[in-house]
Amino acid sequence: MAASPFRFDNTYARELPGFYAPWKPASVPSPSLLFFNPELALELGLDPELLNGPEGAAIFAGNRVPEGAEPLAQAYAGHQFGAFSPQLGDGRALLLGEVIDQLGQRRDIMLKGSGRTPFSRGGDGKAALGPMLREVLIAEAMHALGIPTTRALAVVGTGEPVYRQQPLPGAVLTRVAASHLRVGTFEFFSARNETQRVRQLAEYAMARHDPDLVGTADRYLALLKRVAQRQAALIAQWMNVGFIHGVMNTDNVTISGETIDYGPCAFLEAYNPDAVFSSIDHGGRYAYGNQPLIARWSLARLAETLLPLIAGEDSQGALSKAIGQATEVIDAFPEWYAAALLKGQREKLGLQAGDDQEDRALAADWLTLLHEYGVDFTLGWRRLAAAAAGDEMPLRSLFPDPQAPDAWLARWRSRGEGGQAAESAERAGRMRRVNPAVIPRNHRVEEALSAASEQGDLAPFHRLLTALRHPYDETQEQAEYTEPAGAEVTACYRTFCGT
Repeated sequence: MAASPFRFDNTYARELPGFYAPWKPASVPSPSLLFFNPELALELGLDPELLNGPEGAAIFAGNRVPEGAEPLAQAYAGHQFGAFSPQLGDGRALLLGEVIDQLGQRRDIMLKGSGRTPFSRGGDGKAALGPMLREVLIAEAMHALGIPTTRALAVVGTGEPVYRQQPLPGAVLTRVAASHLRVGTFEFFSARNETQRVRQLAEYAMARHDPDLVGTADRYLALLKRVAQRQAALIAQWMNVGFIHGVMNTDNVTISGETIDYGPCAFLEAYNPDAVFSSIDHGGRYAYGNQPLIARWSLARLAETLLPLIAGEDSQGALSKAIGQATEVIDAFPEWYAAALLKGQREKLGLQAGDDQEDRALAADWLTLLHEYGVDFTLGWRRLAAAAAGDEMPLRSLFPDPQAPDAWLARWRSRGEGGQAAESAERAGRMRRVNPAVIPRNHRVEEALSAASEQGDLAPFHRLLTALRHPYDETQEQAEYTEPAGAEVTACYRTFCGT
């Protein structure tokens, strides 16, 4: 074991034996550090200078297991496109360990693409460079947009190809998360009727994410409610930036409320609630507009695993009561989601608190207008800020008929406060702080990934990453990243899971 730049404190390994398989990452022939996140390293209490070089490349490739690490593959199950798989688990990822960051928060350090594990199900356990760089771009964009997300600490080229439909350069990503606990983690043990292990997992989850619940009465019901509220807030944020996860299986629904797994994800361009970009989502189960419904469905699966704990005693009456209590939580999800969505929409519209029904109708009619005329989602919201400052032409130019938004704009102006120039400028400024100018435009992401994978050119990736880290800046340098692709590109765009 080499001296470690990490101060590991591995509660998952220590407190949950039987919930994972201890395993070692595979060695790679020629590790090269292609991406490193020094700001995140500092946040984690790490030494960027030590890690941003050969030492870091060896660790992040899996060639060197640092002292204190206890690499393991976590066990979990999952509903994948609605069908239950009783055993999934980390088939190409290993949790190295946990660190306490500068804010006193516990964070997982995980390798992704580090070789076969006991959960690989016939796969090679490896990852291609393109999907790993995609995770960097989208995760860092989400972080800059203020959306809870896992983060990328590093990407290392392995110096060997991985074979998919064609040979591709291999890579390993180092992912940082509040935890990797998922709905599917609970499902794994619940499906085996291992209630005591479900209880152990629930107690661990509370200690990690909701410590105020530890030891309280009705804590398992309270845990379900906390997870549901976090997911309601998260999905509302996705919807308000036009993000489509693409693979909302229960093994990708976190207990922490972070976004995880940036495989077949994408951002809306022309607004369409039925938009699907994932090549594997043939029925549109995970379409943009379905995401709140799927989140609720997934939370119902979590509730099912917790029912014996909520009931507390082995009687039909206790179980019936637990089902009723859990159902109340699941039925409350739409209200929590709607409140979080409206809060974000009011900010995007530049509105203060008002009549909820009126404001929901105003926001819904705005989205209907965008849909009817095929207006770019991000530009529509962004140029509404210019309209708030008195310049409506940039917004009107997005519509085939510049007069199309007349009636809606009149309602919106009437709903706004004041009307003095100073107040209008202040309102426009508020709107620009929540309506991004730059998102990970799908064609820009693909350009960057193609250059890196096919030409070994990382310059487009780094330029795009810089822009995505400043999503609200509208500068000359950012301009090329604000414009959508042509309709002919968007119409046939597909994303892939990256396995």
